[in-house]
Amino acid sequence: MPQPPAGFALSADRERALREILTRYPTKMGACIPLLHLCQEQEGWISPEIVEYVSHTLDLPLSHVQGVVTFYTLFNQKPVGKHQVWVCRTLPCALRGAGTVLQHCEKRLGIHAGETTEDGKVTLRTAECLASCGTAPMIQVDKEYFENLTLEKVDEILDRLTR
Repeated sequence: MPQPPAGFALSADRERALREILTRYPTKMGACIPLLHLCQEQEGWISPEIVEYVSHTLDLPLSHVQGVVTFYTLFNQKPVGKHQVWVCRTLPCALRGAGTVLQHCEKRLGIHAGETTEDGKVTLRTAECLASCGTAPMIQVDKEYFENLTLEKVDEILDRLTR
């Protein structure tokens, strides 16, 4: 593999994971999203140095990698809190109280959607759809779903995250 630009490097474990990932795809372009995931797992977000690293490593144009990062909401374009709370705001969730859940989270955390608490514990975000329409309203915390929410359940979740 060619020497990456200065500024970012994968850990030895993730470098091994990258070599394995590259065997799964007929072209390096197919590994763009998996490599971005590896980088984000390590750093918590996708910095400009990571975009350059991925571009160089996969021999892709910077514009292609940046386009992937900006298209998918699963890639953090700035540092985020230890936990990410996503409030679904699609119509089924909205009809069942997602707006109230979001307002409650904002008040409890003292931030607005898109912001991170001062202690760096929680980033509050909104999602267009989290694919749990039948159990609305719902939130996703990191990789875990919480469904059929009441404000009391939201308080329990936020209490656990902010301790």
